[in-house]
Amino acid sequence: MTNVSQTMETEEDLLTLLHIKFYHPQQHCKGFYGLLPLGTRSRHSADDPLRLGRDAQACTYSLADPKVSRKQLALNAYRTPKSPDMLFSIQNLSQRGQLSVNGSSLGYLERMDLPDKALIRFLEYEMLIVRESGEAKTSFEVDMEVLTVPPSRETCTCVPGRAPVMDTGMVDQNTAGLRELGPLETDETLIYY
Repeated sequence: MTNVSQTMETEEDLLTLLHIKFYHPQQHCKGFYGLLPLGTRSRHSADDPLRLGRDAQACTYSLADPKVSRKQLALNAYRTPKSPDMLFSIQNLSQRGQLSVNGSSLGYLERMDLPDKALIRFLEYEMLIVRESGEAKTSFEVDMEVLTVPPSRETCTCVPGRAPVMDTGMVDQNTAGLRELGPLETDETLIYY
């Protein structure tokens, strides 16, 4: 018979960590995040879905916003036979609205695997979820914070005097014409009068 202490996780086991960063354009004047454990790590069992929504009774974490669905989304931990890492999927639990993950839309009850870094959008919210791998197999940790700028702007390349170019590679129409001209070079041997 296996000794129970050999199968249980120890305090030394490194837990997988989900950094969840929130942004809403009106967050400075509304108390949307008052029910979230901001700035502290919370430990969760890997076999229970982590739900986010308006209903504090039905959800693990609640947003104090009447526009948010009672149950907005769920994060589910899972493992695969080919990888020792704890991975996560996201599911849209809202019948009223769509949710997008890195630009891909999810309808009601649709689910997709989360990459190590994912930008989640619903209503006017942006959530950046970053996964750090750990060794523990039965639980994970969540760390939440509020961002002062939208996470979609975190990965943009900014050139002074020009609109930001997002990591999608799309540019605004004012800068698109510059590429057609090619590089502008001067010949140092020319004499200017």
